[in-house]
Amino acid sequence: MRALVVLVAVAALMAGCNREPAPAPVTSLNVSVEPTSPPLVGPAKPKIVFLGDSLTAGLGLPTDQSYPSLIGQKLKDHGYDYDVVNAGVSGDTSAGGVRRLDWSLEGDVRALVVALGANDGLRGLQTSEMKKNLQAVLDRAKARNIPVVLAGMEAPPNNGPDYAREFRAVYAELAEEYDVRFVPFLLQGVAGNASLNQRDGIHPNARGAQIVADLVWAELEPALPRPN
Repeated sequence: MRALVVLVAVAALMAGCNREPAPAPVTSLNVSVEPTSPPLVGPAKPKIVFLGDSLTAGLGLPTDQSYPSLIGQKLKDHGYDYDVVNAGVSGDTSAGGVRRLDWSLEGDVRALVVALGANDGLRGLQTSEMKKNLQAVLDRAKARNIPVVLAGMEAPPNNGPDYAREFRAVYAELAEEYDVRFVPFLLQGVAGNASLNQRDGIHPNARGAQIVADLVWAELEPALPRPN
């Protein structure tokens, strides 16, 4: 029964991630951009980039409550000195992530969190295409020796059990092939729990975002050099 609740919640999540962007920016939907001008003083810090969709952007939350921002606070608390780049864009697919990857990886990137695919599943896109897109992301990160945390997603149940199995397998296969840190399901423990989601039942609320942050942090922190 719990698995059914989670799958239904994931289906709702996919629909929310695929909403057409509003004509103007909404809350923290586009919080994720690199500064357009260089800092006035001091050298630029090394960066950790989060490449994803509205779940990463923190849709419906204040900027400082998105899970990348919460991880930014964890970094400070643990003595790491990194800038966090939230490259989350609502409605984005794995193909969209590839198109903006070069921009997202500009500068001194020390780690990349990849959380794409929810909208591929919603649209029923071929899992082979999603895999190819995610491979392109991982290949470029590997070429630059950037450690990666790959976050998986679940496909909506209306696409059928075979598609769901193929969809899930893409992430597991890539994690093994590229030997990267792996979060099998980004919303583990959050999807299907009304108390951890916003009123739309789609995007995590502040408590839910903290759980997501803890989940990703558990894989990200071991990939980082220890602070001095």
